[in-house]
Order: sequence, then structure tokens, then C-alpha cells
Amino acid sequence: MTRRMQGRLWIVFSLICVLFVVLIGRLMYIQYTSGKRYEKIVLSQQEYDSSIIPFQRGNITDSKGTVLATSIDVYNVILDCSVLTAKEKHVDSTIALVTTCFPEITGETIRKQLSEHPDSRYVKLAKRVSYEAKSNFVTLADSEEYEDKISGIWFEKEYIRSYPYGSLASAVIGFSTSGNLGVIGLENEYNSYLNGVNGRSYGYLNDDSNMEQTVIEPENGYTLVTSIDVNIQSIVEQEILNWNNSCLDEEHVIGSEHTAVLVMNPQTGEILAMATYPFFDLNNPRDLVASGLYKQEEVDAMTEDEKLEKLNQLWQNYPVTYTYEPGSTFKPFTLATGLETGTLLDGDTFFCDGGEEVSGYFVRCTGITKGGHGEESLQKALEDSCNDALMQMSFRIGGDNFAKFQHIFGFGQRTNVDLPGEARTDSLLYGAEDLNRTAVNLATNSFGQNFNTTMVQLGAAFCSLINGGDLYQPHVVTTITDRTGHIVKNIDPVVEKKTISKEVSDQLKTFMRGVVVEGTGKSVEIEGYDIGGKTGTAEKQPRGTNNYLVSFIGYAPQENPQVMVYTIVDVPNVEDQEHCQGPKEITRNVFNQVLPYLGIERAAVEPAE
Repeated sequence: MTRRMQGRLWIVFSLICVLFVVLIGRLMYIQYTSGKRYEKIVLSQQEYDSSIIPFQRGNITDSKGTVLATSIDVYNVILDCSVLTAKEKHVDSTIALVTTCFPEITGETIRKQLSEHPDSRYVKLAKRVSYEAKSNFVTLADSEEYEDKISGIWFEKEYIRSYPYGSLASAVIGFSTSGNLGVIGLENEYNSYLNGVNGRSYGYLNDDSNMEQTVIEPENGYTLVTSIDVNIQSIVEQEILNWNNSCLDEEHVIGSEHTAVLVMNPQTGEILAMATYPFFDLNNPRDLVASGLYKQEEVDAMTEDEKLEKLNQLWQNYPVTYTYEPGSTFKPFTLATGLETGTLLDGDTFFCDGGEEVSGYFVRCTGITKGGHGEESLQKALEDSCNDALMQMSFRIGGDNFAKFQHIFGFGQRTNVDLPGEARTDSLLYGAEDLNRTAVNLATNSFGQNFNTTMVQLGAAFCSLINGGDLYQPHVVTTITDRTGHIVKNIDPVVEKKTISKEVSDQLKTFMRGVVVEGTGKSVEIEGYDIGGKTGTAEKQPRGTNNYLVSFIGYAPQENPQVMVYTIVDVPNVEDQEHCQGPKEITRNVFNQVLPYLGIERAAVEPAE
């Protein structure tokens, strides 16, 4: 090789070395200044996987921890076509096992997906299969028969709401949609507490082509501990059902338009039971046929709007959402107003001659023979449920006092019970001006007609009559806890206001004990228990149709009452609605079982001489 050739080679070599040095320098510069940006670009082009880990919606329990609503694991069966296509020898065995464990999936469906979408990573073959079915598949896939022969199948976890007691307390508990949205009841009212936050699993190839996995765990929802007692709720619903079933005939599939019972602790405002008939199954809330109210052909003939209307009617929580004229269960409040204002005294008497002429109307005293009740004391007027005596009392009380105490007792105001849909009644009451201007309004209001209330409103107010005058805010949820049982929030009893004095409360209890011992509530009496209360009958609007709402509200024991039971039968399927015994029968049977259950002992009964 000539010297000239060698020189040229050195020049070329030197140039190449310089170029390498420049290139390396440039690469180092890029790495230093823009390395992270280019790394992200490269990683973004690598395989990446992200999946949601669903939260578990919180439980709802009764006061003793019995689960009323929970969320259970279910799984979607997912086919990864790209994986199974790449392992063609596993297709037949995979199809065989999948169709064996999940009969709702056919081999034809799987082969069609493999043919039409061979590169798809996500095909949902079945929704919400049980944990047992999924576990059976996994066990068989690991067995000797199928070992290393199954590919492309995985499971996506989610939760569905389950109600172990079916229709029990259905309107109180409520239900939720698949998107964890509460529709009615506690599921709706406490939706934000019951819901949690989804987690997420991230997977990607890093710059060394190794799979990186990051998991953010879900935050599960909180648990609601309620004051509902499963045993008391079950007793109430069974007694409601027993009575309504006794009223069925060929023309009627239900025994009443509605029957409702509210059971409260008068000393705390806690709701121990709340039931609305007809019932519905929380696990199948949209099935009108399953409710027993409609036949399949009737449902098939309905439009979607008609079905929704019927469902909304079925889902109503009567004690909270319905308003009605209370009838004579309001009379204790009229007496309380008179005694508290001093316009009535315990020794006062009134004469019932069958009715009162008021503002050009004759308002009769119902449920009596011709001639009236005669002379009535305060207690006897309540025992006989004498409208005439109550009207005369109202004239002494006056419109101003009457309207003032209706407000004090909470009528016309929301109770703010922790359940959705509480009806407004503020526009369904007469003010003092109207009561003073038209005497007939005051007269009829005195015995519970011509104004509206709700069960939860009257029930809470009645508790103040028997507990010494404390008006508690009625409530269902007592505690909110996390999954470990730690308390997130305590919901303590709230006294909204003082309604009457203890002295007046004691007087009223004496009067209402007389209603059960000597008056219209005799059939509620249970030997060994001192029960007090008041009956109620209200003719529904329009008058003259012979449709009635009948009721009974009672408490026990006489001293320091521990339980209040309020029963309404709205348009009972009986021949004589006005004198329907349903509310008293249901209430008596509830007391007969609930009082011993609560540990309230019977008084010793002295043998007859």
C-alpha cells in the first residue's frame, strides 16, 4: 500500500472517529436535556394495560348488626381473542371447559368472536356469574385434565346489591341501580356514605421491557347501622299480612289500598319498625307480577310510562310520603293544647247532644245513638271519642292557641326524618286567621278533619305527649362505620323542642289509658300490660263515598313508655269501613309480641275473689 493510500485511510478513519464523537456527544446532550420526554414517547408506544378495581358499596344493618343490604361478588367472563388465537391448540379445550362451567355461553359464540375479532383483547362472554361458578372454573382449569390447555379466559370482578330478607322493610331500605345509585329509602338518602371510590390497576412495559404493575386499592363504602330491629319489623309485617289476607276475595288481590305501621322509641325518636303494605321484593323491585298486584297479561298491556307509574306507587313509603286527615288520633293534641294553655281544666265537663251547629253547618258526633253521649268529662270525651265535646273545647281554646300549638307539635313542618320523599304539609293546615274567621274550620280541626299530616309527623308529635314533652327528630340511622367497624359518625337523638309540660303529659296518659280500659280502644287491652292510646276514623275526600282511613295509635307501658305503635288501614276491603277493627287488631298483636321481646314484663294479675 502506498504512502498516499495510507494517508487517505487515516483521514477517513479520523473523520469517522470525529463523527462518532459528535454523535455520542449529541446523544448525551439529548439524553441530558430531553431524555424523559423521549422515554415517555417510547413507553407510550409500548403495551399498556389499565383496569378498574370496583369499590364495595357499604352494608345496611339493623340495630343488632343483622345485614339488611349488602354487596356480593360477581364476575364477568372475559375472552382475550388474541391470546387464544395465538394458542390455537387450546381452542377446543378452552371452549369445552367454558361451556361446561357456564351453560349460558355457547361454543358457537366463542368461535364467532375468534373468527370476527381475532385481535380483540376484551370480549364479554357472560355477565355476573357467581363466585362459586368462577371458582369451579379455576379449579377445573388447574386440574390434571385441563392443565396447560386453557388460554384467553379471565374474570372481571364487580358487585351486585343483595337483600337477604327480600321484602322486609323494603320501602325503608330501598334499592340501588347497577351504577351504585340509590333509588329510594336509605339507599338513596345515604348514597354518598354507602358509595366508595374505585381503585385501579396499571400495567406497562418499562424502558427495559419489563412489566411494571401499580395497584391503587379501592376505598369501600361505609356501613349504616340502623335503629330498625329485624324481629320487630318481621312481627309488624307478618301481622299486616295476616290481617290483609283475611280481607281478600275474588274481586280484590289486596286487603286495603294501604296498611302502614310505625313503631318508635318515644324516649329517643328512633324508628324500630316502619312498614308499608303492599310489599315488594328488593331483589326484584321492578317486577310488577312478582308483587302479586298484577297478572302478566295486565303488565304486558301497560305502556312503559304506565309501568313506571305503577312501580312508583308500589315503592312509596306511606308513613313518610303520604298525607291524610288523621281523624280522632288528633284529639289528644286538642286536649293537650287546652290543658297547656289553661283554657281547659281537668274538672271541666261538656254536654254532647249529638252534634254542633257551626257557621250554618250541623257537624254531627259520629258513632253514637240518637241523643248523644250526654255529659262528658275530658277523659270520657277522649274515651268515647266525642266530636261534640271536642268542638266545644276548641271554641274555648280559640284559633290563635290552636294554630300556635299545631306549630309547636310540628304539624305543617317536615320532621327531617332521614328518609327521602317526606311530604310537605305546610299548605294543608289552616292558619290562626282562617280558624278565627270560620268557626267550622276550628271545630272540624279539633277532631282531626280538614287538615293533613303524615304518619311520621303525627307519630313523632304523639311521642312528645307521652314522654314528658320532648319532641324528638325521628330517625333511622344511628351510626355510620367503616369496614373495620370504626365509627365514622354517631347520630345521637335530637330534641327539636319542648311541646308540653310533664304534668300535662301525665294527665294525657291517664286519659289515654282510659281509652283502652273503658273506651273505644278496649280490644287493644292485653292482660298484664298497661297500654294507652287513641282510635281514629276519618272519612276520605270526597265525602259521601263511604271510603275511610281508620287508625290506632298506642304506647306501653304507662310509666316511662318504651314503645309507640301507630297503625293505619287506608280504605280497608271490609263491608263497614267506618268501624273496621283492623288497626286495633294489628296493634294489639304487635304489642303482644313486641313487649315481651323488649323485656317489658307483665304486671302480676291478682286472682278474682
